[in-house]
Amino acid sequence: MALHTLVEQGYEVVSLVTTAPKELGRTFGHGERTEMIRLQGEALSIPVHVIECTFESYTDQFVEALQFLKQKYQISGIAYGDLYLDEHREWGEKTAAAANIDAIYPLWATKESTLGLLEDFVNSGYQAIVIRVRDDVLNESWLGRMIDNHFVEDIQETTSCPMGESGEYHTYVFDGPLFSKKIQLELGEPIQLETTKKLEFKSSQLI
Repeated sequence: MALHTLVEQGYEVVSLVTTAPKELGRTFGHGERTEMIRLQGEALSIPVHVIECTFESYTDQFVEALQFLKQKYQISGIAYGDLYLDEHREWGEKTAAAANIDAIYPLWATKESTLGLLEDFVNSGYQAIVIRVRDDVLNESWLGRMIDNHFVEDIQETTSCPMGESGEYHTYVFDGPLFSKKIQLELGEPIQLETTKKLEFKSSQLI
């Protein structure tokens, strides 16, 4: 949603950025394998830059990466997909300032507006599947579900933020208006990751 909004607003997006512990090869937030993120970048025709970092030095390595990207692409800003968590925005603005670039929040809204944002996504033409859930909020049955009208109805019956802003659930987007190719997925089995469950993919290919 953040990427689509930026493109609609006329921004030139030169790179997608995510972070991953070097030893795991999975993103910090989603627990997704980095090759699956690179596949999204290929489908969107936008390069992906994976910041390999540790929890202890996360911020320092993030700033270093922004400085590298600034030099490589002459970027003037970085956009974050956060919705309403002030502490996340403060961190993003701090890291951007350290690299002397702007912090952009194209989706910034209120907690009360998240149901509307979810409905906007369902109607956007993008397709996403739930790949990770927090054990204390959503059970394993949510894994593999599509983000559709049924999902919108059911998520309101839980304590989760409709958009999963506090990590209640994470998704993988595999098709949509900006995609030049669709990512075809074969679902695998769930795995346990500390306090969350993660749906693995058996295989994937661009079509």
